[in-house]
Amino acid sequence: MVTLAVDTSGLTASCAVVQDGKVIAELSTKHGKTHSQKILPMIKTTLSMVNKEMKEVDLFAASIGPGSFTGLRIGVVTIKGLAYSLKRPVCGVPTLDALAYSMPDFNGVISPMLDARNNQVFTAFYHKMNGKLEKLSSDSGIPIKEWINKAMEFNKNIMILGDAAEIHLAELKEVFGAGIICPQLAMTYPRASATALLAEEAYHNNKVTGAYELEPFYLRKSQAERLKGIQKK
Repeated sequence: MVTLAVDTSGLTASCAVVQDGKVIAELSTKHGKTHSQKILPMIKTTLSMVNKEMKEVDLFAASIGPGSFTGLRIGVVTIKGLAYSLKRPVCGVPTLDALAYSMPDFNGVISPMLDARNNQVFTAFYHKMNGKLEKLSSDSGIPIKEWINKAMEFNKNIMILGDAAEIHLAELKEVFGAGIICPQLAMTYPRASATALLAEEAYHNNKVTGAYELEPFYLRKSQAERLKGIQKK
């Protein structure tokens, strides 16, 4: 089985091909151009790296959020179009799930956090052991102070990752000391390979959909929608 996945949820654009549970190609970039200009050439390049054609893809997948409104739409629309044209199933993978899945087993709590601006983060809490990911909380968009309160409830070491980890690391170190673990930054950006592996797992558990059903997952309204709501009041 061949799975093609993209992640355009943040500043990094990533594309990966997985075959029968093994990552055979992955390409990521965080330099110049917009995701709309990058993602299709990246898909074609990634497939060509492993001598695959688009018609050989059995499952298409995309990171669905939370994340950048524009970025998520680009990735989701691209995958929907490809899946629809080839009549293939699709799988939407939550961005935070994929981030947590990309980490090694950890005898503690894993908490991806994405910058939601205004001192807030998109986040969730997980446990990972023997390669299996257990979600301990639902995705949420919360102030960093509230994240600290939630993290204290676990009374365990916590591994943080994602673009908000670097932003809030100093503050969290002051509160938790050595109880906060932050991997090297090179390990903390979203990777399409994790999205593809989780999508393949979902496929075998009959949790995939048709192209029409794939939609971004937003934890809050866009700035334009919020401003529109304010103007109506």
